[in-house]
Amino acid sequence: MKKAILTGLNMVCLSIILAQPVYAYIDPATTSYVIQIVAGIVIACGATIGIFWSRIKRKVKNRKNKGEEISQEELRSAADREKDVITADDLLGDDDDEGKENK
Repeated sequence: MKKAILTGLNMVCLSIILAQPVYAYIDPATTSYVIQIVAGIVIACGATIGIFWSRIKRKVKNRKNKGEEISQEELRSAADREKDVITADDLLGDDDDEGKENK
């Protein structure tokens, strides 16, 4: 482990000592590409975290409700709340149903 750290430090020191000035032009379009890439990564990470967070919440809620009896009113209110949420299964199911009706 110490050898790897020393090797890394040596490489960094050598690259600083042997560095030469470079006169390069960075096109403004390049920076917009970098911004788009970073934004895409941030959005993808946020969506992934959101999906896993909702799954975790659902599992915790299911475990909590297993030990308790649920009243009919709670079931109705949960069903009403589920109607407001559109899932991928709903969207995919609609396409399949339309194809069968047209045939």
